[in-house]
Amino acid sequence: MDVVHARCAALDVSKRDAKVCVRLAQPDGGVQERVTTWGAMTRQIMELREHLIAQQVTRVVMEATGDYWKPFYYLLEDAGFELVLANAAQVKAMPGRKSDVSDARWLADLAAHGLVRASFVPPPPIRELRDLTRTRAALTRDRARAITRLEKLLEDAGIKISSVASQTLTVSTREMIEALIAGQRDPKVLAEMAKTRLRAKIPQLQEALIGRFNDHHAFLARTHLAMIDELDRAIDQLEERIEVMVEPFRTFLDLITTIPGISTTVAEVVLAETGGDLSVFPTPEQFCSWAGVAPGKNQSAGRTKPARARPGDRHLKAAMGIAAMAVTRANTTYLAARYRRIAVRRGPMRAMVATQRAMLTAMWHMAHTGELYHELGPDHYARRRPTYIKNRAIRQLETLGFGVTLTELPQAS
Repeated sequence: MDVVHARCAALDVSKRDAKVCVRLAQPDGGVQERVTTWGAMTRQIMELREHLIAQQVTRVVMEATGDYWKPFYYLLEDAGFELVLANAAQVKAMPGRKSDVSDARWLADLAAHGLVRASFVPPPPIRELRDLTRTRAALTRDRARAITRLEKLLEDAGIKISSVASQTLTVSTREMIEALIAGQRDPKVLAEMAKTRLRAKIPQLQEALIGRFNDHHAFLARTHLAMIDELDRAIDQLEERIEVMVEPFRTFLDLITTIPGISTTVAEVVLAETGGDLSVFPTPEQFCSWAGVAPGKNQSAGRTKPARARPGDRHLKAAMGIAAMAVTRANTTYLAARYRRIAVRRGPMRAMVATQRAMLTAMWHMAHTGELYHELGPDHYARRRPTYIKNRAIRQLETLGFGVTLTELPQAS
């Protein structure tokens, strides 16, 4: 096999150090390999960079191991190397004689022959935005868990607010909980704190607010509310910072938010995970595969076997799942009609993945052409195959025992 990169290096990274294999092709056709160990501290990584420069290395490959690759990648990317971050699953060595040293040598051999596929690493501004959006998602999950703990506490005290109100923590229920903490136990007084539409449920609230709420529950409820308030403040600060960071990419955000289901929050996650430049993905199929919404392939001996969707960017996939769930609840879009059409035949889970794929495909084309989303309408399939839709409706009615006579209505002027 031809050597593509004559002077390359491979890093097998861990938390404390990295095994570095420098592979140099010799004029006589031989290969010189040397494996050394370098620490993961910043000063030691800088010394490694100088060592690689002295060896005239042109290509450096490392595995994406947790977050441990980041210090090495970020300190080496300004040195002029061709950096390649490899998916560990795609370069895994055969088990049996596996070690950190052999991993480094194996990775260097793959790199020299051009057999390592580079993972997508966004530029520094996008990496900062990605940190912000991922932290916001994590804190939002923490807030949801804190509300769940508060609801469990109220259940322990016999307070069944969540059985009457739509949510455990609304403006009205928050005021009731704070009154309980302050010592108010009269269910009639507490129920009168209901506002707007919840006032129609005052009799049910009075029943739900009869319990055994005591000082112990008050202490824990105060703790949970303080935690929720702190998370709210942190999320608001992240929102403000994200708003500043996305301003240079406002055109891309305004473009993709024309897709039904893509909210501003989802669009910010898409920007943070993709960098806003979808030209790094040659085709929409590759973009969908990277996002984890492409069907897997498992074919052997001429037979195609069932295969799950490929793993991808879990943060982008989670955001697109929220967007797909939102769009399928409406009845006024093409995407909703597409979801229902697939769900009947393939089930709701596959239909949800297919909807995400359709949204990302549209996003890829919009990013390349600059055109806004064109809504096909919920009757797209009916307009495309009117005869088939008509005949199917007639067959269904005949199956139920009805005779059908159709009369064409005059066209509206």
